[in-house]
Amino acid sequence: MAAIAGIFSENYDVDVTRMLGLIKYRGSGDIYIENVPGATLGCVSNGKKPAAGPGRVEDRINDYQYAAAGAMGEQVFMERDPLGIVPLYYGRRSDGSLCFASEVKSLAAITSDINEFPAGCRYDGDSFERYFELRQKPVLNEGPEGLAAELYRRLEAAVQTQIHSDEAACFLSGGLDSSLLAALVRRHVKKLWTFAAGMPHAPDLAYARMVADFIGSEHHEIIVGQEDILQALPEIIVHLESFDAPLVRSSVMHYVAAKQISRYAQETFSGEGADELFAGYAYLKNLPRERLASELIAITKRMSGNALQRVDRCGRAFGLDTHICFLDPAVVDLALQIPVELKLRDGVEKWILREAARDLLPRPILERGKVKFWEGAGVQDMLARHAASVITDTQFSQEKTLANGWELTGKEELLYYRLFRKRLGNLENLDWMGRTVT
Repeated sequence: MAAIAGIFSENYDVDVTRMLGLIKYRGSGDIYIENVPGATLGCVSNGKKPAAGPGRVEDRINDYQYAAAGAMGEQVFMERDPLGIVPLYYGRRSDGSLCFASEVKSLAAITSDINEFPAGCRYDGDSFERYFELRQKPVLNEGPEGLAAELYRRLEAAVQTQIHSDEAACFLSGGLDSSLLAALVRRHVKKLWTFAAGMPHAPDLAYARMVADFIGSEHHEIIVGQEDILQALPEIIVHLESFDAPLVRSSVMHYVAAKQISRYAQETFSGEGADELFAGYAYLKNLPRERLASELIAITKRMSGNALQRVDRCGRAFGLDTHICFLDPAVVDLALQIPVELKLRDGVEKWILREAARDLLPRPILERGKVKFWEGAGVQDMLARHAASVITDTQFSQEKTLANGWELTGKEELLYYRLFRKRLGNLENLDWMGRTVT
């Protein structure tokens, strides 16, 4: 299944069908509705009849990427995966009945009470239970070589588990993370398609081409111009269900690449999670060493409202299942035990990951530093400059404060908010929406 929705009350087939109709793009199959005692449950399949079991619907990619809900008699339940990779929202209708959906636009069709279901939690109809909490673990005393070898072993196992045929597809930006995933996938398939998107002369395109040549993938470049981006922007925001400026900006090329991938495959691989687990962001170098471990935990927890939302919504916009192997439980468990001194070493971010990838990638990729998505793809400040050209200072001053008290960060975010409001309506409650911490 690729999309779920339901109302914990019987015989609401019309409402649940309408909810799923708004997010049918998440799958490639039909809408299925099931009435069970105490609930009307629905899902959109991924091309085959769903088999989650009676009284249960799931949006499941694998054992650590899922959202589920159902009812058995008077007992209802909902559950979301440990790190919040797959989205789930819930609320109550005016008659008091509980309801849920994979996306906000689906839930908003029947209620204005919209809440994000917390990652790593279950709900039994009365209360939430946290079954998973991301916590730092005692560090391992093993040397760098042994830890790099074990990290390689766990990553390869995570990749191999998600390969279901002799063909596969990967996002490939030419950065360390996506390149390593592509190299690992290539070892286990006969044919690998890789995809990179960027504006003309974007740095990512050259690096991705280098990796593709090195690993022997069938590589596809999608060259995008400013008008292409501006034309796609309304749809990107509709799918993201967000106007957060860094999230929207970083989603442009992901969305474009996902559209192209969907013409070749129904599943793909993404390198998300490595920066958070292995200290890939530049600002982390300026933190006191004693704060680094807790900061990595904090930014990994926040992924569900930014990076993971981008991966889910851009892929699901075209019915893609995206495997995020850096967030495989065995990989995460090891990452939490690797000393921070091996993640950020001598000013080199993700040092231990580079060691694990040493025999798989060309040296320029192993030595490439972290580049923000919009910089590597050549977008730079293009969207900010466009927003400045169409929004006056007076307009920004008048519109920058939202009804809920939020302050927009600049004209670029106001541009996105206008598109958000035009396409998704004037949603009064925005508490469910994540915003980038600056």
